[in-house]
Amino acid sequence: MQLQRELRGHIRLENRLPDIATVGGADVGFEDGGRVTRAAVVVCDAGDLTVLEQQIVRQPTRFPYVPGLLSFREVPAILDALAGLSQPPDLLLCDGHGYAHPRRMGVACHIGLATDLPTIGVGKTRLIGEHAPVPAERGSWSTLRDGDEAIGAVLRTRNRVAPVFVSPGHRLDMRTAIDRVMACLHRYRLPEPIRAADRLASATHF
Repeated sequence: MQLQRELRGHIRLENRLPDIATVGGADVGFEDGGRVTRAAVVVCDAGDLTVLEQQIVRQPTRFPYVPGLLSFREVPAILDALAGLSQPPDLLLCDGHGYAHPRRMGVACHIGLATDLPTIGVGKTRLIGEHAPVPAERGSWSTLRDGDEAIGAVLRTRNRVAPVFVSPGHRLDMRTAIDRVMACLHRYRLPEPIRAADRLASATHF
């Protein structure tokens, strides 16, 4: 927790983006009762979202399951999967949270600092914070707040479907994070790079 508090000061929530030609998605699954970590990274074309490259890494799990510290459990395998790519994506979407974390250091922030990639967290459930109701229409969103601080956005990615929790990880701001997630959607709730990574991370056979 102390390390997370120290790292928080290095997070940059202003736009420091390259031209975005590729967007990656990262997700993690576990095997053998959690003893094996399986990380998947998928790189898509930023225009039509076709898959260009993918990597899967399996390694022993080195950190216990502790709520709020999940990045220490997941990030080592994700970093190894990223290292196996022919080149890193220009932007990485992570299945999990970024700044919307009790110590503002979710998995997207952690990976962003470790790689200096622009990162966004896209969580399926809320970890922290409160928000006003989100209108039912696709593209609607409400600010996620922890006290007086805006930490993320609750974003409706499909009409009348449960929203996702978007927060910047590193090298971009909240509005850009929302726009980039919307640009990665087809007809499903989750952005395509994360959907593709989730299928690999959850697969039974390789």
